[in-house]
Amino acid sequence: MILSRQNFRKQIREKRNRLCKDEQHQASLSLSLRFSTLPELLICQHIALYISSDGEIDTKPLIERLWKQGKQTYLPVIHPFSKGCLLFLHYDSNTSIKQNTYGIFEPELNKTCIKPISQIDLICTPLVGFDSLGYRLGMGGGYYDRTLKEWFITGVGAIPIGLAYDFQHVDQLPIKSWDIPLPKIVTPTQIWQW
Repeated sequence: MILSRQNFRKQIREKRNRLCKDEQHQASLSLSLRFSTLPELLICQHIALYISSDGEIDTKPLIERLWKQGKQTYLPVIHPFSKGCLLFLHYDSNTSIKQNTYGIFEPELNKTCIKPISQIDLICTPLVGFDSLGYRLGMGGGYYDRTLKEWFITGVGAIPIGLAYDFQHVDQLPIKSWDIPLPKIVTPTQIWQW
């Protein structure tokens, strides 16, 4: 029997939040190392990520590794006028950060720092769970599904890559018509690709 989306979210989020600090730190370092082996990284310069929250695998080591490699990084910001959509703003160590309405950290909105999604090479997506077909289960707001829709239809634009702990993998998720499968998901021990 497949659990409901709500039950999957609850179970996996609880598991994430039970990890001790050392487990979280080791997993994030391993993920950063594994991510750095992606062949796409050789030709990609503009990479969108996110600041981890709610027990998500910590993206800070990965972001810092990308900075050392001279990559440009961007963070999502909830679009102030287009409901349910994301903007991506340049992010470096001097960027001013605030919490949004969901308690997620994002850059202060500054229109001079916006990078059009058409000019981003990779978009790293958070997820609560993922299955053996590459479908991701997010928090339920649909922000990334809307963001990735054009890429999914045309195959052009920023390539999405999910970031997760290994235990966030499940055999099968309950899928909805708007769900966008990812071509790759990186965990601390593996690169899943479809």
